[in-house]
Amino acid sequence: MSDTVSIAGEAEWLKEPSLQSLLSILSVDGEEARIVGGAVRNTLLGQPVSDIDIATTCLPQMILERTQKAGLKAIPTGIDHGTITVVSDGNPYEITSLRADVNTNGRHAEVAFGRDWLVDAQRRDFSINALYADADGTVLDLVGGIADIESQTLRFIGDPEQRIREDYLRIMRFFRFFAWYGKGRPESEGLKACARLKDGLEQLSAERIWSELKKLLAAPDPSRALLWMRQAGVLTAILPESEKWGIDSIHGVVNTEQDLRWEVDPMLRLASIIPPDANRVAAMAARLKLSNSERERFEHWANAVLPSAEISETGLAKKLYRSNIRGIEDRLRLAIVSARTQALNDNKAMMRAGHLSKLLAFTENYQRPNFPLSGGDLVAQSGLEGPAIGQIQRQLEEEWVNSGFALGRDALLARIPEIAATV
Repeated sequence: MSDTVSIAGEAEWLKEPSLQSLLSILSVDGEEARIVGGAVRNTLLGQPVSDIDIATTCLPQMILERTQKAGLKAIPTGIDHGTITVVSDGNPYEITSLRADVNTNGRHAEVAFGRDWLVDAQRRDFSINALYADADGTVLDLVGGIADIESQTLRFIGDPEQRIREDYLRIMRFFRFFAWYGKGRPESEGLKACARLKDGLEQLSAERIWSELKKLLAAPDPSRALLWMRQAGVLTAILPESEKWGIDSIHGVVNTEQDLRWEVDPMLRLASIIPPDANRVAAMAARLKLSNSERERFEHWANAVLPSAEISETGLAKKLYRSNIRGIEDRLRLAIVSARTQALNDNKAMMRAGHLSKLLAFTENYQRPNFPLSGGDLVAQSGLEGPAIGQIQRQLEEEWVNSGFALGRDALLARIPEIAATV
C-alpha cells in the first residue's frame, strides 16, 4: 500500500515551466515521469532544493528522442545505466529510466530497464531517498519514506548488508545522511551492517570517501554521526588520525560557529578532530588525495604556531608577515573554541577567548605590507650585485619588520652603504 501526500504547496521549484514541460514530454503515450529523491525529500523536510532528478518509464533512447524533438539539449551522461542529462531553459535535469539490478558491483552494476516503480524504489539506498512526486506534487511513497522523514529515521531499503555490498560507499552515505536528517541513535540494523562491512571501504577510491566525509562535516551538527562512526569502527577505518585524539572538540566547534556566527567550515571541523602533526597531516592528505589547496591549508595549520593571547597587534603583525595567514587564522579559531569550552568552569578562559577573538579579527583584516625597496634600489645604492644583494635585502627587511614596518623608504636607503660595507 502506498502512502501519498502532496508537496504542491511547499515546492516553488515544481512550478518551473521548464520542469513542467519536461515532465509533460515524458508522460505521454502511456509513459510516466516523476521527480525523485533529494528534491522531494528536502521539500518534505523544509530544506532547500538544489538538484532536481527525474525518473521515468521511458527507455534511454526514448528520452533522447523526445527531448531532442522538443528542441532541448540532451546529453547521454550515463546512458548505459539509463541516465540522460537534459537542459531546459538553462536548467539541467538528470533523467533516469526505471531500473532493476541484475548484477551489482558498486558503480559498475548491471541494470535492466523496467516499468515497475516499486522495483525501482527497492533498488535505492534509503527510504527517504526513494520518494517520487508527480507533476501536480502528489508524492508516491512505496517504501515508508514519509514515516521515516517524520521520525527522522535513516533506514536502508530492504536488507542493509545487501544494500551495502552493492556499493560500499553506502556506509559513508548512511552516516552522512544521518548527520543531515537523522536524530537519536541510528537505525540499529543499518548501524550493525556498517560495522560488519567496514572493511569494504578499502575497495573505494579515496576521492569518493573524501567527498562523502566533507559533505558529512558540512552538516549543521555532525557530532552524533561522528560518534556513531567511531563506535562502528568506520571513523578509524577512514581517518586513523582521529584515533586516540578524540572527537569531543567537534561539539565546541559547532557551538562556537553558532554563537559567533562563523560560517560552517568542514576543513576546520576536520582539523579539530586530528592532531596538528605535520607528518600525520601529510599522510592523511596523500591517502585521501586532497586537492593542492586543501593539502596546503592543513599543512600550514599543522606548522603554524599559535600566537600568545597577550601578544600586541604590532607583535601579531610581525608574526603574520613571516607566516601563512590562513594557518594562523585556523589556529586562532580552534584556540577560541578550546577557551570557550573551558570557560564553562573557568572565568580566566573566557577572558582568554576574548583576547583571542580580538587577535582573530585583526588577522582576518590583515594586509601584508610591501617592502619599500626593490632589487634595483639595492644595486644602485650599494654598487654590488649577486648574492650580496640578497644579504642586504634580508637584513634591511629584518630591520623594517622589527621597526613595526615604520622605517620608510628614505631611512632604508640610508642604511644600505653601512650594510654593504659588511657583506
